[in-house]
Amino acid sequence: MTDGPVALARIEPVKRALPAAQAAAPPPAARVLTAREKAAVIVRFLLAEGAEIPLARLPEHMQAALAEQMGQMRLVDRATLAQVVEEFLSELEQVGLAFPGGIEGALSVMGGHISATAASRLRRLAGASAKADPWDRLTALPAERLLPVLEEESAEVAAVMLSKLPVAKSAELLGRLPGERARRVAWAVSMTGNVDPETVRRIGLSLAAQLDAQPPRAFDTGPVERVGAILNVSTAGTREEVLRGLEAEDRSFADQVRKAIFTFVHIPARVAPRDVPKVVRITDPAVLVTALAAALAGDQAPAAEFLLSNMSQRMAQGLRDEAAARGKVREKDGEEAMAAVVLAIRQLEGAGELVLVTPEE
Repeated sequence: MTDGPVALARIEPVKRALPAAQAAAPPPAARVLTAREKAAVIVRFLLAEGAEIPLARLPEHMQAALAEQMGQMRLVDRATLAQVVEEFLSELEQVGLAFPGGIEGALSVMGGHISATAASRLRRLAGASAKADPWDRLTALPAERLLPVLEEESAEVAAVMLSKLPVAKSAELLGRLPGERARRVAWAVSMTGNVDPETVRRIGLSLAAQLDAQPPRAFDTGPVERVGAILNVSTAGTREEVLRGLEAEDRSFADQVRKAIFTFVHIPARVAPRDVPKVVRITDPAVLVTALAAALAGDQAPAAEFLLSNMSQRMAQGLRDEAAARGKVREKDGEEAMAAVVLAIRQLEGAGELVLVTPEE
């Protein structure tokens, strides 16, 4: 075996020659990388710099391919890294328009410009793709679409669904379930610890297909809300006659319609006192005087007093004097004026400036 002094004597000349050789040697050429290798280099570089990259938003097959590529790579020289980063930045600077990823993103941009039938067909095709993640589609749906599925499916499937959805949306859905059903689903969540990813994916595909199979709805609101909205602006006689007829045909439906109806007489129970000035401000003064004059002389006097007591005393007294001077109001004119006040309240509600108090069961 060569002893230490002899080895050092052989190495020293080589060490002294290295700086000169390095200075004389040309800079190393950058390696030629594939597109997948370049993506791995960029991701590794950004992560090393502490950047937050939402890789979880990529399709699972792309996440897997990226992880496999990073596992196969070892070292990348500085020249190659600089070239890949410069190329990446150059491509970013040349981007003029970005399109949303996936069918759901495209449909969100094209919403209102294509038919509901075409949108439903595209969603079914996207769901049938082996590369698509069904939970991306389910997560984007509103709670109103997901709630019926949560109510009808088994507790185990519902538990998987709640576990995959964002926490806020899961909490909202759980709160809208009946008490016993909510407890069963919450308990079933404890049984999902050993569910494998492929089973979760198959459940997502089944739920997405089930939702996509539902025919598109022609109306944005349900029948109860539509009938209630119509009766809101109908005359009192017509409203009561229709409700009596509904009770004879379907008492349950009639009860729901009664709860959905909001007329002038319901103002004290449904409108917060602090919102009365907003209602007065957007209602035509002459119409308001007519409505108050008709209400004070009839059964709607409590509603009129509620409005008058929640505005400035000066304005309230002025309106009382004008209503008294208005004299007797024809029934038709009074109903139209009161309907206009209700419409003003509905407009404020639609604009988000007013929240109606929910009637107790």
